[in-house]
Order: sequence, then C-alpha cells, then structure tokens
Amino acid sequence: MNLKLHIVTFDVPYPPNYGGVIDVFYKIKALHHLGVKIILHTYNYGRGEQKELNTYCEQVIYYKRSSFLSIFSIKPFIVKTRDSAKLITNLKKDNAPILFEGIHTTFPIIDSNFSNRKILVRTHNIEHFYYAGLAKSEKNIFKKLFFNFEAKKLKFYEKIIHKVDIVLTISPSEQKYFIKKFGKKSKYIPVFHENNEIKNISETGKYALYHGDLRVADNLKAVKYLISIFKKITYPLRIASSFKNEELIETIKNIPNISFVFLDYQNQNHLKELFKNAHLNVLPTFQQTGIKLKLINALYNSRFCVVNTKMVAETNLESLCEVAIDKKEFLRKINDCIVKKYTQKEVLKRTKKLIDFETNTNAKKIIALL
Repeated sequence: MNLKLHIVTFDVPYPPNYGGVIDVFYKIKALHHLGVKIILHTYNYGRGEQKELNTYCEQVIYYKRSSFLSIFSIKPFIVKTRDSAKLITNLKKDNAPILFEGIHTTFPIIDSNFSNRKILVRTHNIEHFYYAGLAKSEKNIFKKLFFNFEAKKLKFYEKIIHKVDIVLTISPSEQKYFIKKFGKKSKYIPVFHENNEIKNISETGKYALYHGDLRVADNLKAVKYLISIFKKITYPLRIASSFKNEELIETIKNIPNISFVFLDYQNQNHLKELFKNAHLNVLPTFQQTGIKLKLINALYNSRFCVVNTKMVAETNLESLCEVAIDKKEFLRKINDCIVKKYTQKEVLKRTKKLIDFETNTNAKKIIALL
C-alpha cells in the first residue's frame, strides 16, 4: 500500500497507559501493519520522546505546548496551547490526508487552508459535556471554574468540525450526537485497544478490582463511592492506580478488606495479572462520555463487571455487565457475582458481542475512508 497519512496527537501516544493514548497508539499500530505510511506529529509535555513510535511511523515530530497564559484566550485552553506554526508548516509539505486526534489538535485548520486534501478528526469525547462533567465532580473551586469556562469555550469552538471532511466518533451515543449536528460526515469507529481475544481464565478469582487514574476527579469520586459500599461487606477490594493519592490511602488504612495497589505501567503485565486474579471489576462512573477503555479491557481480560448505568448507557455493552442504578443495587449485584462461576458460556457471549471492537477491522474502515 502506498498510502501516506499525517496523524496529529494531543499527547505522546506511548506508553499506552491511559484511555486517550490507548486508542491513538493501537490505531497507529494497526494502520502501520496494514501498510499505511504514518507521519506522526505529537505534543510532548512530560512523557518524553519514545523510540517505540519509530517502529510504526515513517517520521515522528515532537512539538511543545504553549504557556499557561493561554488560559486567558477566547479559544479553549486544550486547543490554544497546541497552536504550533511549525506544525502547520510541516503539514503543508505534501497533500497527504490528515487525522487530527481530538478537537484539541485542530488549531491548524482555524485559519489555514487544507482544502486540497482529506481532513479527519477523531472525537474522543463530546468535549464540552466532558468538561462540564469534570466541573461537577471537582471540589477545588479554581479547577471547577476553569472546567466550567473550558466547557463553554469548547461548546462554541465545536463548529470547527464544519471544516473537516470526516468525524470519527468513538461510541454509539457520540455518533448520535455528531450525526445530528454534522450529518453524514460522522462515522462510528469503535475504540482501538490491544486485545485480540477474550481471555479464557479460571471460573473464580480472589477479589474485586477498580483501576483508574486517581488524579481525575470522576475516578476519585467513583473510588469513594466504592469504599462506602465495601465497608459494609468483607469481600476484598483492590484499588489500582499509577498515582498515589495520599488522602485515599489514609482513608482505607483501617478498612481491612480494602487495599491500594500501585500500578506499575512500566510493567506491561501488571494490570493483566490484576485482571486475571479479579473475580469482579467494579466500575462506576459519574460521567456518561464515550466508551470507557477500562471496561473494554476488563471484559476482554477478566471475569464479571459490576457497573452503574452511566458506564454502559448507549454503548451496546449493557448485556455483558451487571448494571446497578444505585448503591443498594450495586451492593446486591456484587454479592450475586461473588458466588457466580465464570464459565465458557460467558466467554462465547463476549466473543460474539465484542466483534465490533476488532481493531484490524476498524483500521480497514479508516483506510476505506481515506
């Protein structure tokens, strides 16, 4: 294949250790294996230059985000801090298609003319909904104000999508939103991930597992919700994160069945081992945005999933989970799952249902659009 593609990413997509970059990295990897020649443009603000990306890309160019003063711009902070003239110059060196990962990276199309080539945007969220949700979960008054202002700016800025040819949406609910606003240019391409098959593991595990970035307000709120539930039972809960929240660790130190596990993302097998030994994954969320990769990974690699309605609303994954509407039902579902056996029947059910999330197939869909 002699297809060349520029991909502009909001963050360095390696290591693939949080939701957004997981989708980006495994998309790059799948497109590369199908013969696409990728020029990667990526913003580095702490993750460093990553040699692994050279394996899948013809060229990797790193850019710096602009200063914190961008907070005073009328443009969204996540966009304004990625306003690189160098990026625009590099994109104009040829006429290959451009895939902008997230509305974050779309600054080049505000004023520059790319009308002679195919322009795509991957929407990782309905961003103004996402930031409004962050504001609701946030306790810090300054962060709450920032998230609210950012949500308003993003709602206004979203019209930039009129300038692109194709919007690659990440979930059925977001496809419904974007097709209503922007029409047939919206195409649903499910999230990319590393999993190839449902893991055929033993019938029982040892504990309940929650994993997530505890710097994110919604995840911290979810953990506090789970602590209030697991204090009422003796079944063990493990909370895994690569960020040590000292307040949380202090909260659980005298609760014998709840423990914190520091998640070593340098060890690619650490989370997989936690999945393998978990009998149930407890995954509440208070933001109904996109597809949660933590749920996809749990469904591929672990046993039962107990979730609340916002985790699975309009995802088509409801039938693969135990869904609870409140704390009382969440506790009942946990107790039900504790005594259940994870059987081959469940493996087959997931294999059939998760076929839409097959990474190679979805990469071919993107190539067809190019």
